[in-house]
Amino acid sequence: MKLWKGRFSKAENSLAEEFNASIEFDQRLYKQDITGSIAHARMLGKQGIIDKEEALAIESSLLEILKDIEDGKIEFTIEQEDIHMNIESILTERLGPLGKKLHTARSRNDQVAVDIRLYLKDEINHVVELLEELKQTLVTLAKEHQDTVMPGYTHLQRAQPVTLAFYLMAYWEMFHRDVRRFRFCYETTNTLPLGSGALAGTTYNTDRDFLADELGFDRLCDNAMDAVSDRDFAIEFISSCSIAMMHLSRFCEELIIWSSTEFQFIEMDDGYSTGSSIMPQKKNPDMAELIRGKTGRVYGDLMTLLTLMKGLPLAYNKDMQEDKLPVFDAGDTLKSSLAIFIQMITTMKVNVQIMEKAAKSGFMNATDAADYLVSKGLAFRDCHEIIGRMVLYCIENGKAIEELTMEELKGFSEKFEKDIYEKIDIRSCIKAKKSKGSTSFESVEQMLAAKS
Repeated sequence: MKLWKGRFSKAENSLAEEFNASIEFDQRLYKQDITGSIAHARMLGKQGIIDKEEALAIESSLLEILKDIEDGKIEFTIEQEDIHMNIESILTERLGPLGKKLHTARSRNDQVAVDIRLYLKDEINHVVELLEELKQTLVTLAKEHQDTVMPGYTHLQRAQPVTLAFYLMAYWEMFHRDVRRFRFCYETTNTLPLGSGALAGTTYNTDRDFLADELGFDRLCDNAMDAVSDRDFAIEFISSCSIAMMHLSRFCEELIIWSSTEFQFIEMDDGYSTGSSIMPQKKNPDMAELIRGKTGRVYGDLMTLLTLMKGLPLAYNKDMQEDKLPVFDAGDTLKSSLAIFIQMITTMKVNVQIMEKAAKSGFMNATDAADYLVSKGLAFRDCHEIIGRMVLYCIENGKAIEELTMEELKGFSEKFEKDIYEKIDIRSCIKAKKSKGSTSFESVEQMLAAKS
């Protein structure tokens, strides 16, 4: 029987009832819903809105319902629409009229708002734990590859030599900013809506500060209408998920390229690869490709919620029932992607010699050759032109810069001396970087010491 049946003269159409129900997906909020209800019952008893004994009886029954749900003894029904009314209905079946007192001084509007905030606080903490694990994994890998030289790229063209440790720590910085975004999102979410009623507050002498303490919220929503009618904190959560997935996707794109026969920089572990149904030689980086693909799915979750909210008048509208699916999906997708990504990069093999060989081709010491001429007193733009002509000469004659004779070098500038060969050695190019945050071995050592 519907808990709101009093106003209606006939039963809800069966198709409409099924269409209206959200229990299929919002049942995962059962623990948050019961937690919020227990705090509400305690507050009602403390304030004398119901007898303290009644509050204790309600709390005891709710704890029994929680255990029965987790033991698989309870089946929810679409007749009661959502997790909130399902639990209240079960409570009323067990306690009789006393169960109906629980909903005093609250609305489903503030009830669902507190449930989703409680859920997201736990979800954010879990995501942050995974991101911190990933950051530590990157530090561990970087320490193993402080001496591994590889090409750095712009436009996917070989640009300047770097170390793999430096490359990995670039992603560490991105994931660190993701952690900061989620922590800020936690602060936004950590505001209590419970006690706001449907939109305008309540006539009962409630204690919302008590509710905040009971449920672990730092502050109260100051405006009851805002408390129940916005989901910006959920949008912020999915936005943070989207940015973190973007970082994972970029990393995966590079791993996919690096694992190709053309690059051969890395080899994925068999446990995180798949084969072909027709080509027996294939070893496909499917886990990385799936993470790259799932990124678009999380972007879709973000657009779903943004579009859902963009035209809603204050306060609550039934459209907002659809807020949970994108929130659940974005969080689930990010968590699973992080978990598999951590294992994938932990087990991959790095082909150190192939990386270094690649770093020694493609004229990646050209900038250092130009800087050498600058140190001899020439303007950088002139040096840029000289080295550009030198590279063209090398291409036409099938040589690397370091293979040019002193006579050939002098043909481009009389400023070249024998010490040029040391300056354009690949490891010397890396070592020579002096700016903070550079790829130099010393700089990366400092990065790792600070991030460990």
